[in-house]
Amino acid sequence: MSTGVLYTAVVTAKGGREGHVRSSDGVLELELAMPAELGGPGGPKTNPEQLFAAGYAACFEGAVRLAAGDRGLSLGPGTQVTANVGIGPRTQGGFSISVELEVRIDGLEAEQKSKIVEVAHQKICPYSHATRGNVDVQIHII
Repeated sequence: MSTGVLYTAVVTAKGGREGHVRSSDGVLELELAMPAELGGPGGPKTNPEQLFAAGYAACFEGAVRLAAGDRGLSLGPGTQVTANVGIGPRTQGGFSISVELEVRIDGLEAEQKSKIVEVAHQKICPYSHATRGNVDVQIHII
């Protein structure tokens, strides 16, 4: 458990999946739409799964960089993380999400990549800590 909060993001949603989100500082302000695959109109609007995927991908890529830096390793310019966030019905009712992280690390050997990703997932990334035991998270090093 954290010893203290260093930063708190504040975002207000109004209108649910067909509504609007806005951060308290106004930097994030987006219209939402239900994806067509879930029966909505889709279109040029975002949705909660995309927002979660963006947060997890950015956080995990930062954790990979931190894990590499802690070991004195430099990552190539092609290093990136893509998060695929799926949503579907649960057998118990309601919905659940699943995550597949595609981790591309340039400039390191396979064993180094594997160790860095393990450390990022098990020890550093707060999204990984938050989802552990609650969300199926698969990681693929590509």
